[in-house]
Amino acid sequence: MKKTTLLILILATTKCISQIYFSPNASMYVKNEVLYVQQNINLDATSNLYLRNNSQLLQGSAGTSTNLGTGTLSVYQEGTSDNFDYNYWCSPVGNASATPGNENFGITMLSRPTNSTASTTATILVATNSNGTSNPLAIASKWIYKLINANNYSQWLFVGGATTLAPGEGFSMKGTSGTDAVDPEGTGVTNNPGSAQRYDFRGKPNDGNISITLGINNATLTGNPYPSALHLNAFLLDASNTATGGVAYFWQQDKTVNSHTLISYKGGYGSYSPVDLVSPGVYVPAFFSSYNADGSVNNTGSSSGIVINRQYSPIGQGFVISATANGTATFKNSHRIFMKEGSGSSQFERQTPKEKTVQKEDSAEAATEEVVEEVPHFKLNTIINNEFTRQLALAFVPQATDGIDIGIDALNMDDSVPNDVTFWLENGSYVIQGVNFDETKKIALTAKVATNTTFKFYIPEVVNFDNSQMIYLYDALDNSYHDIKNGTYEVAVAPGVYPDRFKITFKSEQTLGTGSQTSKKFFIIQDNANSKLKAENPNNLAIKSFKLYDVLGKAVLSKKDLGTDENFTFSTSGLSNGIYIAEFLTTNNERLTEKVVISNSGK
Repeated sequence: MKKTTLLILILATTKCISQIYFSPNASMYVKNEVLYVQQNINLDATSNLYLRNNSQLLQGSAGTSTNLGTGTLSVYQEGTSDNFDYNYWCSPVGNASATPGNENFGITMLSRPTNSTASTTATILVATNSNGTSNPLAIASKWIYKLINANNYSQWLFVGGATTLAPGEGFSMKGTSGTDAVDPEGTGVTNNPGSAQRYDFRGKPNDGNISITLGINNATLTGNPYPSALHLNAFLLDASNTATGGVAYFWQQDKTVNSHTLISYKGGYGSYSPVDLVSPGVYVPAFFSSYNADGSVNNTGSSSGIVINRQYSPIGQGFVISATANGTATFKNSHRIFMKEGSGSSQFERQTPKEKTVQKEDSAEAATEEVVEEVPHFKLNTIINNEFTRQLALAFVPQATDGIDIGIDALNMDDSVPNDVTFWLENGSYVIQGVNFDETKKIALTAKVATNTTFKFYIPEVVNFDNSQMIYLYDALDNSYHDIKNGTYEVAVAPGVYPDRFKITFKSEQTLGTGSQTSKKFFIIQDNANSKLKAENPNNLAIKSFKLYDVLGKAVLSKKDLGTDENFTFSTSGLSNGIYIAEFLTTNNERLTEKVVISNSGK
């Protein structure tokens, strides 16, 4: 039903043409609608095709592009970065020539609009100049790089001002300083109100099949290669594109940091899992890492907190693929779609409020809506040392397995962070995991800790999931369950790697402190005023042993054969301040445990 609805919306504002030949000096101006061309476009010398006010070009050929001509298509896109920050791009056009087919791109094909049809070619600054400007438009070539099938991020390839970007190859580019008050379309949107530079892409429109080469465990910067929106779900979930792993990663950078120095950068990759063809997918924002001068990661960072709709990639949007197999991935005309930016589903690094319904703006479409069914999931935040936050997403997908599923489970692209919590799947670290919901399941988290670290777990958001379902964080150190849906669980963790200490559960099997029958029989209390640990045993349970463990799991107090006394008391005056686990074992081998905080600061 969703497919039918989208087709109706497209046809309601489409100009359909079999093929187009533009004679020399001819022009077509397309405003606020989609132009659909079944076959090829021939732009003869000095002819122009202008796409304006959110217009897009779709083509219907099923194979190799036969677009040709030295005339140009012109289409706008706005970045969201100033001269200190990167956006990732992928060009919708290539070099214009009489040779049929897609061609290479370079930043010399970018211009500054002066009115609705005219533009001034951007100045390309030499690599020693770090700062681009908005008016006149000058682009710092120093920051133009590409990443192709690389096994580490030291393998970025410098592009600069060269025309060497093949169709489908993405590139990094920093924005510009200053502002530019020119409003070429008369829509109230200026070329640059500040940190949002508009670029006019001019060249031969890309069309047809565009393939990229992928290598297992390697990263490639690619993106939407067309002058229309890209149905990202359709591309990632295409049966011929399984080498992508079905997941896309988007660079996000802390825009408050105004520096070109690597040690000042804060940035990371947001992760997008489409899950299925018609859903808006699941997106986890970037974890902002900071860097040392040699490119290694510091111990500090933060979550970007920016969640962006990714189902439809707008014109020019770049993203990274972390391949799960050797092979290729192919963009196809069948993956293209007319979806206007700002509708809630197509955004170029812009955050808008979540929408349950996509409402079209034009009067011809105003009565038609597409109801969006969001993927049931919740987000799990872990605040690390009260400094930064790692966010994970657990999605509930009927077709998901307990292993790695293409298009659902998203790898952790920031795995070099020294203190971290992620999902653990098939010996890998993941930030999005999909499972077939079962109340009895325990979902393992892995924690890695380089220095003594405090983790604070809680759930900030639950989407399209049973509100009555409880969600717990299980800590295997003391067999405790903690309601993280309605509260937080804070715990100090010693250095080490913990592959299954923490787990997400949906049922509590707590034997102490949850209102169970056992918890009513035995109470453990730390009396810091008198430096004593006390246990009350009103039901005269037979206690075989007592042990008190520090956070490293070392027993610092112990006693055997306590008997059936109603009260037990142990001195804690000689112990260091910190968190401990008290464990009493009955003669029936029932463990009664409680976390206690010992503070002898007053002594």
